[in-house]
Amino acid sequence: MRKSIRIFLAGASLAALGVPAMAQDDVSTVVSGLPDLLKAQYDGAPQKVGPSAWGNWTPPAKPWKWCHSESYQGNPWRVTVTKELKRLVDGLIADGSVSSFEVSDSNNDVSQQINQIRAFIDKGCSIITSIPGSATALDDAVDAAAAAKIPFVTAAGSVTSQNAINVDSNYARWGYDMVTAINQALPKGGNVLMVEGIAGHPIVAQERQGADKALAEDKNLKVARSVNGNWTANVTKTVVLQAIATNPAPVDAVWTTGSESRVVAEAFAQAGRPAPLITGSLTGDALGYWKANPDKYRFEGHALLPHWTAQTLFRVGVRMLDGQKPKLNTLMIPIPAVHNADLPNWYKDCMTPDAVSIFPVPPTDPMPEDLLNAYFDGAKPTPGWDYAKTPDACAR
Repeated sequence: MRKSIRIFLAGASLAALGVPAMAQDDVSTVVSGLPDLLKAQYDGAPQKVGPSAWGNWTPPAKPWKWCHSESYQGNPWRVTVTKELKRLVDGLIADGSVSSFEVSDSNNDVSQQINQIRAFIDKGCSIITSIPGSATALDDAVDAAAAAKIPFVTAAGSVTSQNAINVDSNYARWGYDMVTAINQALPKGGNVLMVEGIAGHPIVAQERQGADKALAEDKNLKVARSVNGNWTANVTKTVVLQAIATNPAPVDAVWTTGSESRVVAEAFAQAGRPAPLITGSLTGDALGYWKANPDKYRFEGHALLPHWTAQTLFRVGVRMLDGQKPKLNTLMIPIPAVHNADLPNWYKDCMTPDAVSIFPVPPTDPMPEDLLNAYFDGAKPTPGWDYAKTPDACAR
């Protein structure tokens, strides 16, 4: 992908926090000085990359009050993020570093999420972590948190406020890479069904941006139809069945960015259609379906997993509370790739086609501490962090 890091200056809002604006060349220098694996994540990234607004922030004294603003808890992936984040924060509660952990859920109502964030500000939270429901609509609430000296740290989708710290991934690159995998599997071209997530979500726009770029580069692939599965299994299965019922032409691949590849495969089998190549994020139920039906499941994707999403969010948040200073406002986390030939290495006996709440756990930390250190001034080991304590995929 063409390198196009978007860099902005943040003078006005950063000044409110007592932080001098970092020059554009300085931001570029920070990115270019990162380890190669991290630096590559900024190539073609659609997020605005700027300086951290928290370089001069003094964290409050312990114990801290940890608040988490969720925009949706309607699928197992999002529930698992919250469960893992709670497990990690509970460890800090046990050692006296954190006094409480509070979660709000706006159920895809952006206005409600704004109100919940402002309520967290009024409660005097020490930090607010979040999976945001909008890239732009939360900005005033994020700025209000900054004015109250409360960091707002996002995961699984960035916000555009210059006062946020976004722990994110290059979803445009992911969308691009998955179409590229389809290109490679279908050198003579074919028809692709596009199954997107929640309409309006910032990640959805980024993923489709990358996919469209790759589609423009290979004219042999044709989009059969685009539908929204809302990253939810029953919705995805319904819209896929509707799409293939009204599209008698062959569908050679399904580009989907959620954790619902198993129900996509089931929909094609139910309709008596040949198994397409499916992209997306690997899950336990998909691995179970593959094990039981190896001729009906073909996968090329990544492991965009809820455990490490929660873990990187936690680690950045607790490092900030520990006094470490993020260098940038957007900290990009690599998404591990998973190919069809890798499936035997990810499968475990507890994974069945019904195991919708089971997500694979990478055998090693996808974001080792030495990589995370590169994002911080004054870096030191993350308090309360031990990847070896990540619950086994089969632990219930």
